Amino acid sequence: MTVPHDRSAPRFTALTVLSLSAFIAIHLGSLSVFWLGVTSRDVALCVGLYVLRMFGITAGYHRYFAHRSYKTSRWFQFVLAWIGSMSIQKGVLWWAGLHRVHHRWSDTPRDLHSPTQRGILYAHVGWIVSPEHDETDLALIPDFAKYPELVWLNTYHWVPALVMALGCYALDGARGVVWGAGVSTVLLWHGTFTINSLSHVWGSRRYETTDTSRNNLLLALITLGEGWHNNHHHYMNSANQGFFWWEIDVSYYVLRALSLVGVVRDLRKPPAHVLTPRLAEVASQKLATVRAAAETKLAEAREAAESKLAEAREAVVEAKTAAETKLAEAREAAAEVKAVAEGKLAEAREAVVEAKTAAETKLAEARETLEQAVDEAAAPAPTTGT
Repeated sequence: MTVPHDRSAPRFTALTVLSLSAFIAIHLGSLSVFWLGVTSRDVALCVGLYVLRMFGITAGYHRYFAHRSYKTSRWFQFVLAWIGSMSIQKGVLWWAGLHRVHHRWSDTPRDLHSPTQRGILYAHVGWIVSPEHDETDLALIPDFAKYPELVWLNTYHWVPALVMALGCYALDGARGVVWGAGVSTVLLWHGTFTINSLSHVWGSRRYETTDTSRNNLLLALITLGEGWHNNHHHYMNSANQGFFWWEIDVSYYVLRALSLVGVVRDLRKPPAHVLTPRLAEVASQKLATVRAAAETKLAEAREAAESKLAEAREAVVEAKTAAETKLAEAREAAAEVKAVAEGKLAEAREAVVEAKTAAETKLAEARETLEQAVDEAAAPAPTTGT
């Protein structure tokens, strides 16, 4: 049973109203693309800023500031924070600090964006516009709160977004602003937010973590690697969230490239004991799945063969019965023909006997007549007196 989140009723402040208004305005303003139209430059601007700022969130806000999964220089950490701030997802210290809370209390009533506790909509977008989370608690992120430039950027997190919007205007006027700072931002928001919402309800689970995190290839593609969320919750301090070569993780590929030129260093990866035993278990599960599927197919094939054999047997029995019926009918017909023939033969024999008898009678009569004629001819003639 879901436990209600224990918190006092949030109060809407001027900052909350301003953030919510900006959130709605950017969504509505993006609809003006239907009147302003689009050019190839606008599409390139939209996609380029989406990818750049997604990297700022995934490799910067998340893997560096929230989890310290690699090291870099002070100047480049400011660059990462600046790019992440361009995403208009509030300040870097605010974001990273609250993300640490999410991991500490994942899918419990104290998790600020758990879909199992507060529902999909709140996990997706409600948490970031709620007055409950307006203030930055620097005690959650003391390791980075010691840098004054990061504290300043956290306070004035809207400055990079404003600079970005001005750059978009310089490139293509109002249409550049709508595509670069509007449409691209809306896509970026909802692409990022899917990790808070969908990656806890949609996908597969390789590791039995204490939360509902899941791995999802589609979410990994649109977030440059963040979709391997079950991997991440299993070992959250890794710079790579795609633990195996087939798990696409673009953010990690870029970090690897940056490490080759010395911009970042000491990329943390899951130790062998985290991966190796699990590989055997995954292989065993895969084998069991394949075996079960093969057995199912074999049972289906056997059942189909037995069904066909039964049908063939029934057909043979029906054919045999039909043949025996036809044979019996033929025998009956032959018997009838034989009886008729024997009757006709008997009649013919009787007729022959009758004809023979009549012939013999006629013959006897003829002999008798002949004998009489002979006798009469042989008798002497009577003499007369003189």
